[in-house]
Amino acid sequence: MTTKITINSDDINNLDLSPVKTLVESLQKESAIASLEQQLQFEIDYQREADDPRELSEIPEIRLWFIRLDACYPWMPFLLDWKSGELGRYVAMLVPHQFHPVEGIQYNPESLEIFVMEKIFVLHAWLKQQGLPSNSRLQSMAQLLGYELDSNFFDLL
Repeated sequence: MTTKITINSDDINNLDLSPVKTLVESLQKESAIASLEQQLQFEIDYQREADDPRELSEIPEIRLWFIRLDACYPWMPFLLDWKSGELGRYVAMLVPHQFHPVEGIQYNPESLEIFVMEKIFVLHAWLKQQGLPSNSRLQSMAQLLGYELDSNFFDLL
């Protein structure tokens, strides 16, 4: 079942993570955070001019909110609904990119590589703390972002 968190202009402009914090804290108390695996979506209700052509990930205030979110909850990609494209949108909030009319979003390759590897390290440790197997999950996430991780890589961790 998909869980949606709505963030609005006030949340964004005040860097207020309370819509996420409330959900995360209640799940952590119940030791049920893993139950939200790949089920979280963000609804972004941000006021802007009707003729503003920017994608949400091009708006500095929204990106800053997501940077704060990622700093507080670096394991957030585990919860995101990958199938609906939520992981790609999250990455776009954190990794420099450009939009191309034909090819779609194009991430800066070096920045994306750094982001992916940082998330692999963070999630590997976090999933281990949660008592969850991680290798196949992390390989799937990396693959979604265009990277292949050899199974032997995890022996280093």
